[in-house]
Amino acid sequence: MTRTRVVITGMGAVTPVGNDVPTLWRNVVDGKSGVGRITLFDASDLETQIAAEVKEFDPVALFGPKAARIMDRYTQFAVAAAREAVADAGLTFSGDNERVAVIVGTGIGGMATLAQQLHALDERGPRRVSPFFIPMVLADTAAGQIAIEYGIRGPNLAVVSACASGANCVGEAALMIRHGRVDKAICGAAEAGILRLAIAAFNVMGAVSRRNDEPTRACRPFDANRDGFVMGEGAGILVLEKLEDAQARGAHIYAEILGYGLSADAYHITAPLEDGAGAALAMAGALRDAGLAPADVEYINAHGTSTPLNDRAETLAIKSVFGEHAYRLAVSSTKSEMGHLLGASGAVEAIITAKALEEGIIPPTINYETPDPECDLDYTPNRAREKPIRVALSNSFGFGGHNASLALGRFP
Repeated sequence: MTRTRVVITGMGAVTPVGNDVPTLWRNVVDGKSGVGRITLFDASDLETQIAAEVKEFDPVALFGPKAARIMDRYTQFAVAAAREAVADAGLTFSGDNERVAVIVGTGIGGMATLAQQLHALDERGPRRVSPFFIPMVLADTAAGQIAIEYGIRGPNLAVVSACASGANCVGEAALMIRHGRVDKAICGAAEAGILRLAIAAFNVMGAVSRRNDEPTRACRPFDANRDGFVMGEGAGILVLEKLEDAQARGAHIYAEILGYGLSADAYHITAPLEDGAGAALAMAGALRDAGLAPADVEYINAHGTSTPLNDRAETLAIKSVFGEHAYRLAVSSTKSEMGHLLGASGAVEAIITAKALEEGIIPPTINYETPDPECDLDYTPNRAREKPIRVALSNSFGFGGHNASLALGRFP
């Protein structure tokens, strides 16, 4: 039986380095950092006072005052990115749209609303809690809002797997199309977790950078002097569809989803397996699903969080899967520019990987200054590289030991 081929025909993004895909791509290639001092709240008493915030995002202008007021920031990001992706794909929806899926996830969902409403309850009493609190805080609300926006009545769900959520949503959407459940899917993830509570919690864990005096240099994946990740926020949404449908309507095709692998570390609630075995299982699974040999892969958009444990474990995982070919691979972490978008990171990085395949440009890992002997691969330091590539992986790994890897191919 001929396998159904799944392609990307639309992409949308809201990120710390651009609120649309062209701007995102240009700034990532140019190595522009989106990290700065926190402006969303007073962070002066926190150990970490920097983050990668989305800038110049006006939800009232996008949605109107009433609709903006009843959507958490993460949902606002998701719907804005979905609008760009659907328009980019050139799709219009009519009827029941039962053969279209919406699979849009998050890592922590409406945490901003939760924090605001707890404050309202404590300070002003139970009658001041918003009647929209429950739908605003739920992890599946973004998917539901996108379905409402376009009248889509096909499968609708959210995948929540910490920082692997976005990659899992794209992978599950591709499987749904491949298995004939739907013809098209709107998929991805969104996150808006730059909050006092979240930063304080990650500080206690020792997970985030404290380079408050040099924000743009704080996120430095694979560098020997990395001291933790930088919190980011945003959304990435992709439109996937069957190849024959895309070709029949003359759609622009960015890239093909070739394979999808996922696994669990089954080891620790936050730390990765030290030898990267769980991550290696996900990458190997993506290759197996795609029918690829390790030597077919030319680029990996790494999870690359800028934390000591994760970067070392991912490097070991890459070497485990690719052997000597690991040293011929181009690897980069675009978190170095836009911080860690938590649940949204895998979706945004899938978009970047698709653009890398289409444009033949490998984005850089910025702030790479001091090599780490334990991280000894080619991390595309500081400058983008022109290189035609046919196959790439995009890795996403999350707390709880969740691992996901997407194999993407250049089209045609």
